[in-house]
Amino acid sequence: MEFIEYMQASGHEELAVWTDPANGVKAFIAIHDRTLGPSLGGTRIWPHPTDEDAIMDVLRLSRAMTYKSAAAGLNLGGGKGLIVADPRTDKTEAMFRSYGRFVESLGGRYVTTEDVGANTQNMVWIAEETQHVVGLPEELGGSGNPAGMTGFGVFQAMRACAEAAWGSDSLEGRRVAIQGFGNAASSLAAHLVEAGAELIVTDIHDDALQRTAGLPRTSLVAADAIYDAECDVFAPCALGGTLNEATLPRLRCRVICGAANNQLATPEDAERLVERGIVYAPDFIANAGGVTNVYFELGQPYDREGARAHTATIYDTMQRVLAIADAEGITTAEAANRLAEERLTAVRAARVG
Repeated sequence: MEFIEYMQASGHEELAVWTDPANGVKAFIAIHDRTLGPSLGGTRIWPHPTDEDAIMDVLRLSRAMTYKSAAAGLNLGGGKGLIVADPRTDKTEAMFRSYGRFVESLGGRYVTTEDVGANTQNMVWIAEETQHVVGLPEELGGSGNPAGMTGFGVFQAMRACAEAAWGSDSLEGRRVAIQGFGNAASSLAAHLVEAGAELIVTDIHDDALQRTAGLPRTSLVAADAIYDAECDVFAPCALGGTLNEATLPRLRCRVICGAANNQLATPEDAERLVERGIVYAPDFIANAGGVTNVYFELGQPYDREGARAHTATIYDTMQRVLAIADAEGITTAEAANRLAEERLTAVRAARVG
């Protein structure tokens, strides 16, 4: 089958399946690589139409988590979970407690946290069944919703890209088009407004757009119109694959930097960005603030200042990626992969006697 071949080609360690008909639960967990530590990645709640779609999604996302943590300098491997359900109508305590038993059955090989469609209360329910969960509420000693730190990290990557594009990392007066306005995008928007940027925002859900209320220098556009918005920076913050052969020619920006995972539909899209002279922040570099935040909760009292200080280094990491791409004549996507792979290779080599 296609996903078995994909696992072999991409070095995945494990794909686990959980069914609990009594509670209407079907879930998947993919573990990509544990060279640097236990696999950690959020659990996404999404109503994929087929099992094949769900499996390929969780496999791609788990691999991205390996590279994200490696490039961010974290001692973590890559994993991802997915519950096939509609996050707006299907979520129950029983669902998440069942999923918690699934996580527990893996014996610590996978540590979960929240992702698209989940929240901190859902993590509390999971924690009733397993200790292998982070992103718990602050009142329970956890780090809370990681989206705030994700937005802060994207802002740091955007500043580094701005310096590459315009010679200054200031975003004052820059127009930023934000596609999707969930928690991470809302955090990013707050930093951008504070920096003096102008915002153009869209989301397919009206309630998400209500978060823009009170934001200065902010306008709203229809979901598809965001691709045609005249802007300096395009920030994909919704689901993945929105940057593709059809949408890239429509973009009117100099920089792409956002919180979404798997932003490019194909590797060839990175080449298309180079041809257009667009500075691209690879997603797993820009959005590493969330995993960094929960990393500072693992096995210790949560250290907010440590998490923020480490997330701020995304600026430096993005600069390294840009320098590698420029020096070697490769895309920033290739440069980011190389940065992560070098760390993985070094650790593997150190273990060979």
